[in-house]
Amino acid sequence: MNCIFCTLIREDSARWVFRGPVVSAFAPLDALAPGHTLVIPTAHHADLFDIPADVLADTMTQVQRVAEVMRSALGAGGVNILSASGPGSQQSVPHLHVHVVPRWPGDGFSTWPAGRSGQRVDGDPIGRLAEAVADL
Repeated sequence: MNCIFCTLIREDSARWVFRGPVVSAFAPLDALAPGHTLVIPTAHHADLFDIPADVLADTMTQVQRVAEVMRSALGAGGVNILSASGPGSQQSVPHLHVHVVPRWPGDGFSTWPAGRSGQRVDGDPIGRLAEAVADL
């Protein structure tokens, strides 16, 4: 497998915030803000659709932990949690990763989408989702 995140884990070549048997976290090469961190499952899972629920829960627990530490250690006023899953989402690396980006008032950037999707779905998309979730 040619996964850059798996290579970082195998070669121990990242700037680690922490490394664990289930979840790890490291600094990205091109940080959006001081302390920007990527939280990943340590084992390879391509995206949200591929990861077992228990590993996803552990990953999100660590996302929350990193966010809390950003507030206490860096004085961040909040965080943005960003992730993309699947080829239609602009996922840049096919290994599930969650960006935890510390934010401060007046820090000069926005992570909220500036536009709206041009995609149209027949019928009532929320109704369709509600029915599908009820059938799970």
